[in-house]
Amino acid sequence: MSLVAIVGRPNVGKSTLFNRLVGQRKAIVDATAGTTRDRHYGKTDWNGREFSVIDTGGYSVNSDDIFEDDIRRQVMLAIEEADVILFLVEVNTGITDLDQMMADILRRTSKKVLLVCNKVDNYDLIYSSHEFYSLGLGEPYCISSMSGSGTGDLMDEIVRDLPPETKNEEEELPRITIVGRPNVGKSSLTNALLGEERNIVTPIAGTTRDAIDTMIEWKGMPIKLVDTAGMRKKTQVHEDVEYYSLVRGLQAIDRADVCLLVVDATVGVTEQDQKVAGMAIDRGCALVLVLNKWDLVETEQQRDAIVASIDKRLAFAPWIPSVNVSALTGRATDKVLGLAVAASEARASQLRTSELNDLIAQIREGGHTRSERGRRLKIRYATQTGSKPPVISFWCNAPDLVDDNFERFIENRLRDRFDLTGTPVRLKFRKSSEGGDR
Repeated sequence: MSLVAIVGRPNVGKSTLFNRLVGQRKAIVDATAGTTRDRHYGKTDWNGREFSVIDTGGYSVNSDDIFEDDIRRQVMLAIEEADVILFLVEVNTGITDLDQMMADILRRTSKKVLLVCNKVDNYDLIYSSHEFYSLGLGEPYCISSMSGSGTGDLMDEIVRDLPPETKNEEEELPRITIVGRPNVGKSSLTNALLGEERNIVTPIAGTTRDAIDTMIEWKGMPIKLVDTAGMRKKTQVHEDVEYYSLVRGLQAIDRADVCLLVVDATVGVTEQDQKVAGMAIDRGCALVLVLNKWDLVETEQQRDAIVASIDKRLAFAPWIPSVNVSALTGRATDKVLGLAVAASEARASQLRTSELNDLIAQIREGGHTRSERGRRLKIRYATQTGSKPPVISFWCNAPDLVDDNFERFIENRLRDRFDLTGTPVRLKFRKSSEGGDR
């Protein structure tokens, strides 16, 4: 997915513009105590084109901010990563020394740079923006990130300048992403699946800095395998390089068909593993739980503790299959790709409308429904309206009667009837009149 970075000196409105572009859907927020810098990553789309946006800290030199050096490195990483760079300046203060320094850096990059003049809240201020031509970065786009004025034209230009989307056979291949906390053995698992030392493996947490794509074959089927950097709690992400590793990890999940959630079996499923699983499910990924380092689990008590951690942390997704492996010895690693491919196929399932409605008839005959204050829920028709993951729509007389328990009941019956192991399922309940009283 293409990446747009917002850079500039402090207090020119970068975070406000970020919120405007992504509609305040913040995927990462890392606020460091005692500072005013927030770091954000989010997805947005415009005219059917989806892309990611990163808001960086304010670029400064010789300030009182103890994180100044880290922020500058972060800005340089953003410039290196981005396809389009938004250089934000402020009309009211005019060109500052920091603006000049930033402009000098951006003139040397080969990336597309859009000069954006912020806080242009009235027509007269457009004339004040003309001085920014002297920065040598072309015509400034005059906007007000607070009110949204001019941001539509800016988005049009961003989309025009993004690299073209390419469709090739590779993109149609199953894409399996390996995720998990640092130092649980993700790269070792990748190497075990590849049958070679393709990735650097050390006992030092955080060795992997990037999301690494590798093409492999499983039983004649080509697969794209992605090893990501370890995903820590946001409060534990302090190093600028590690922050962008986290961003790239989330982007890899966004593009994944299946996530292999690697867990250290000697520790069990942690709260952070639970959050990573939740992020993958929210993004519509299929999931396989890989309990690594199983060769170090020696007692029945340890095994019971692992099962308890799964029951506690992943109770919201009991459909996730699991496999016990040792990436170091190769134990059971041959089973991992089989489960991942099966989960990918389940995610792409196309369920027959006739079979769905047979199931609804059975549920109706069994008398399981919802009623409240004299009203009774009646599901009249069901059909699949989306895939990857499957989306099942139910037309009924009173969608407001559907509660979480009934929705779970319906999902469980679907999973009993169809092979949906490893994939999330989206259920939508609609009033009959929306789709016709069938």
